[in-house]
Amino acid sequence: MRASRISLIIIGLIAIISYFTLFTVLEVKNAIVLQFGDPKRVITEPGLNFKIPFIQNVIFIDNRILDIDAPAAEIIASDQKRLIVDAFVKFKIVDVLEFYKALGNENVARSRISAVVNSRIRGVLGEEPLASVLSENRSKLMKQITSLVEAEVRDFGIEIVDVRIKRADLPEANSQAIFARMQTEREREAREFRAQGAEMAQKIRSTADKEVTIIKSQAEKEANIVRGEGDGMANKVFAEAFGKDPEFFAFYRAMQAYTEGLNSDDTTMILSPESEFFEYFGDFSSVGN
Repeated sequence: MRASRISLIIIGLIAIISYFTLFTVLEVKNAIVLQFGDPKRVITEPGLNFKIPFIQNVIFIDNRILDIDAPAAEIIASDQKRLIVDAFVKFKIVDVLEFYKALGNENVARSRISAVVNSRIRGVLGEEPLASVLSENRSKLMKQITSLVEAEVRDFGIEIVDVRIKRADLPEANSQAIFARMQTEREREAREFRAQGAEMAQKIRSTADKEVTIIKSQAEKEANIVRGEGDGMANKVFAEAFGKDPEFFAFYRAMQAYTEGLNSDDTTMILSPESEFFEYFGDFSSVGN
């Protein structure tokens, strides 16, 4: 029993010593062994490692590509236009020891990098007009910003992988004003299009009315010509008939005159009995006798 207790105590001591002595470095981490806050070793390979218990401690630093969502910043472009810029940064810790000496941990690094990025964005974009910032030239500007930020944080053991603008919008007040101006411009264009349409419609109607008038005049002209030719032919026929039998023609014309003149029942005519109109009614002198 005594031997078993001693064995358990020894095993417990070994476990405690192992707990405070051994540590594991993962593939996604680098480690720095500190002795009273002073860096003694940098471990970049994954695996099991040792440290002096109670004297040394270990901090782990991520070796993957990290990202930062920089806070939105208001930029004043060179043409005095305001712009809200929201950017993100991708970075990697490439020198663990320099990083620890300069910044200590990731939280401080993120704060420092965000400040540098905002400063460089203001500096670069502030020298460009708004149209250039919102155009295809933005990629060139972002490369310039990336180079400037990388040069400033290189001494911190950090490599800047990329800096990108997620959003570049006008302030709310400016956006509303631009929207109102665009709406007014579209309404003006709509009025112009409607006026042009009305003008074109009026031209089409005027042209159509003119063509109708010309066609009607031409038709009336042709009709008058046809009627004139018809009347001429009729007169020619009448003349020929009159020439062949003048008495019959005179009688026929008299009958037509009687038909037209005495067509109505209430027709009243006051004429002399010797009038040519009554030539074919006989001798009125014998009526009284």
